[in-house]
Amino acid sequence: MMKRVLSATNRMAPLVRAGLIAGVLVAAVAYPIAAAGGIGAKAAADFVGDMPSALDATPPAQTTYVYAADGKTLITMFYEEHRKYTPISQMSVNIQRAIVASEDSRFYQHNGVDAKGIARAFVANHQGGEVQQGASTLTMQYVRMALRDSAKTPLEVQQATEQTSARKVREMKLAVELEKQITKPEILERYLNSAYFGHRAYGIYAAAEVFFSKRPKDLTLVEAATLAGLVKAPTAYDPASQDKRQATERRNYVIDRMVALKYTTPAEAEKAKQSPIKLRLTTPANDCISVSDKYNDWGFFCDYFKAWWNTQKAFGNSAQEREDRLRRGGYRIVTTLDPKIQRIAHANVLDKESENSRFALGIVTIQPGTGQVKAMAVNRTYSLEQKNNGAHSDPNKAGRMPGNYPNTVNPLLGGGDMPGYQAGSTFKMFVMLAALDAGLPMSTSFYSPQRYVSQYLAGDGEPSSCGGRWCPSNASGAMTGRHAMWSGFGKSVNTYFVQLEQKVGADKAVKMAERLGLRWRTDIDKLQASPKKAKGWGAFTLGVSDATPLEMANAYATVAADGRYCEPLPVLSVAGPDGSQAAYKGVEVAKPRCTQAVSPAAARAAADAARCVTGFGASRGSCGGWSTAPGVYGTVGRPVAGKTGTTDSTRAAWFVGMTPDLAAASFIADPDYPFNAVGDGQSMKPIDAVAETLRDGLAGKPKRNFTPPPASILR
Repeated sequence: MMKRVLSATNRMAPLVRAGLIAGVLVAAVAYPIAAAGGIGAKAAADFVGDMPSALDATPPAQTTYVYAADGKTLITMFYEEHRKYTPISQMSVNIQRAIVASEDSRFYQHNGVDAKGIARAFVANHQGGEVQQGASTLTMQYVRMALRDSAKTPLEVQQATEQTSARKVREMKLAVELEKQITKPEILERYLNSAYFGHRAYGIYAAAEVFFSKRPKDLTLVEAATLAGLVKAPTAYDPASQDKRQATERRNYVIDRMVALKYTTPAEAEKAKQSPIKLRLTTPANDCISVSDKYNDWGFFCDYFKAWWNTQKAFGNSAQEREDRLRRGGYRIVTTLDPKIQRIAHANVLDKESENSRFALGIVTIQPGTGQVKAMAVNRTYSLEQKNNGAHSDPNKAGRMPGNYPNTVNPLLGGGDMPGYQAGSTFKMFVMLAALDAGLPMSTSFYSPQRYVSQYLAGDGEPSSCGGRWCPSNASGAMTGRHAMWSGFGKSVNTYFVQLEQKVGADKAVKMAERLGLRWRTDIDKLQASPKKAKGWGAFTLGVSDATPLEMANAYATVAADGRYCEPLPVLSVAGPDGSQAAYKGVEVAKPRCTQAVSPAAARAAADAARCVTGFGASRGSCGGWSTAPGVYGTVGRPVAGKTGTTDSTRAAWFVGMTPDLAAASFIADPDYPFNAVGDGQSMKPIDAVAETLRDGLAGKPKRNFTPPPASILR
């Protein structure tokens, strides 16, 4: 029997070389299928003929790389299978030769199917009654990997990898057709980009990186032979195991095969075989939790980027589809994270509040006119490990679970599902903008007593000793008197802004906040902001709603940009594997998405009033002699505006600052238990964090001034 089969094989070999594979398939493979299935030879031949002859290969999953704004500093990677497609021109000839020697020594002689190998496998499989030998050429192996990677269902994965004669026939037919369509180097390139080498390394780029911390073009003979030997059985021949004997034996086998194929000389081979396997293992980062220790504070920005990505329709119809694209799409993403500003912001935060504090001190910076997020820093370590965290400050959780300090991955700065923190008087900006937008001039004035009985009904937790009306008071008796927008904003006069809100309508202020990017996340905020309740939400002007630093920084950036609102944006570019920019409906996802949310005149007027707060002084009106953060201008050293904010019992303290080039929002609060007061003594920390970050972050840049408001809006 063996003699007859080998004789047949010798006669068929020229046909294979000529590309006439149909006869080989029927003679060498259809017979065992017919024998095993109890069908006739003609039926088996028909079975072969009915199989598809074109390989519909989906590009394999590739790793996505995420960089800082310099385009060089890696933040992290995202992948399910760590792989980066590499042209064969960027691969060492050593790895090309080693993989051929290891897996398919007749690769350059056959047309996709090796007739000798088929005959040898047929005899072994027929005698054993099952598939024992594969006779898979390198081309057939690539076909199998391509079918596996293109599978859309578990059944298709099974069909691509199951040990059956039917699968082998399909691989043979597709392999022959593939070799008619593309060249041997192209097949080798695809193979080396698809093969699995162990340690979650798919493709030669990942393998060279994981095992030797180098690029494929730099692989030596010893390294290439080691990697080529892994493909057959990555676990059995793992060179990273404690016992390297099997890996070394397999490597030496590959080197001997390279000598037989004249890919290297016996002398070079002997020297290589005497060399120990020297690994330089790398564990590639994966996801935000793997941001390197050197840049651990970047983890919070990474988390925001990921949350943003999962909302973008350009990457799929659901969050799951979008994350799958992130992990498989092979994108090169350059983010807006400015390493210099991030470093400055983080240092300023830690200088004022330890990571071990239960109070979170954070800051977000955004570029006006683009929405690009330049920094996100907080006094926390980005980590899932909470074993040594401090006690939880919520009485209902204390003793049962640790607090979220110093380690946490919670989105404390925005971009996730946390509602944020009450932002206090920083919300007065929305009331002032709504008034200006409605046509009220900057000179609109009211006598502002220490306590004012408003037209609004008292809500839960609000002063109600005024006949059921909400009657807020000022923080200081020194605020009593007549104020216009400049002094009312600069001194943060509550009773002035309640009257201004009454005049324009609380619902208009709520809508203005929404136009500038605020979203309501808690049930009470959603209810109060609803059309049926917004008109009566008098306390809105005092910032009783939750907001995130990301939202507040961007709202004030809108004012600094003459009323042009841009969605917060974490990316400068998102390039696919082919270099093209990701887009949705023809618009690149990295392009700023901006609208004119409020007129330039109204925005300039609001910025003019906000200049009173910082000690810079208004260009058109009187600030009233003092303000709530007069030292900011002296620290920043350039035109700057902003607003302080504190909540009842100083549960949170804020400062939002802006220049024409950069806006920043900082807060201090207890994220675990927002009812835990931080205390009045903490209110300077956000002010100083913003002032110092704006100063240092803009150092060396030209000093630009705000455009004064037109005379028509003054009075």
